[in-house]
Amino acid sequence: MHNIRKVTEDIVWIGGNDRRLALFENVFPIPEGVSYNSYLLKDEKTVLLDTADSAIAGQFFENLEAALGGRTLDYVVINHMEPDHAALLADVLRRYPKAVLVGNAKTFTIVSGFFGLDKAKRMTVKEGDSLVCGKHTLYFYFAPMVHWPEVMVTYDAADKVLFSADAFGSFKSLDGNLFNDEVNYERDWLDEARRYYTNIVGKYGTMVQSALKKLSALDISLICPLHGLIWRSDFSFLLEKYDKWSRYEEESRGVVIIYGSIYGHTENAAEVLATMLSEKGVKDVRVYDSSKTHVSTLISEIFRVKNVVLASSTYNAETYTPMKNLVADMKALAVQNKNFAIIENGSWAPYAKTQMTETLSALKNCTFEEVSLTIRSALKEEQLSALETLAQSLADKAKN
Repeated sequence: MHNIRKVTEDIVWIGGNDRRLALFENVFPIPEGVSYNSYLLKDEKTVLLDTADSAIAGQFFENLEAALGGRTLDYVVINHMEPDHAALLADVLRRYPKAVLVGNAKTFTIVSGFFGLDKAKRMTVKEGDSLVCGKHTLYFYFAPMVHWPEVMVTYDAADKVLFSADAFGSFKSLDGNLFNDEVNYERDWLDEARRYYTNIVGKYGTMVQSALKKLSALDISLICPLHGLIWRSDFSFLLEKYDKWSRYEEESRGVVIIYGSIYGHTENAAEVLATMLSEKGVKDVRVYDSSKTHVSTLISEIFRVKNVVLASSTYNAETYTPMKNLVADMKALAVQNKNFAIIENGSWAPYAKTQMTETLSALKNCTFEEVSLTIRSALKEEQLSALETLAQSLADKAKN
């Protein structure tokens, strides 16, 4: 049975949810699933805006057929060629062979790479080009590296709808609710939206800033992303988050403590520090075990706060493997503007501090606490004063 919903009088959501997928892009855990959003514009011409992942092919084609209501398909706009949105492109053309593919030159290079489709009808658009569909006119604007080089967004001038590709998307399935004002977004969606942005798009903050500047000139009433909720209110909240994330600015001056511990002694130091911070009035303190917490969650939390404590054991003369992977991922995602504190542990040859600091020093606009701590096997009574000094320094920064 089809499952569709009107977005406006002429635009229909025809997407679906995947609650069975364990790892998005075979990397990121999605315990609450993910939605694949696709949209159909019904005017004098019918326009499909992106397809979906093959995992929901059956639902997608039921939805498309129901939304078309017996009409044929005239155009397929390809905002983003990643397979979770374009996997069904060839199948769509087999069902609707007269449909014209709409994309930019880079789009069609990638289309050829995945599908061939060299004989398909194509409309190659440039920045600012338009497609008249009747009373609706669609305009196309490029958003390269948000987060593939061919990405573009589509703006419907009649209904003031921005089809935003992966921008403003989120992990998490849609539980019947389609619009942001139908849910408690900050409670139920924000963490997954942040985790999605920071891990999928986080490296490309400069490109996101360029896209935000470009799109600010448009009069927008609805934002329709390819994952997650459609936005029809409270745009300032969403745009403020995207502006902060893409500038690598913190949402909180709190402290995140991430530890890598083999037998529990490094963990103990992290827990003692967390208690000291709480006693000094820091309310936003969160502690994570790098061995049990997926790196995507840790990255999201690092983006969220200003102050980051990394406490690592030494393992085979290297930073403990989960922590080493985290620090490498921070570098790959261009983490910036953080204040770091380092705690290392090593029974005979502690190396973690030197190695982590070397990698972190390459990050832009980052500072390091003057006090660091080297533990030899287990935290000692005589080291508590140094830990107290570190806690006070972090607390002062958190409060300011």
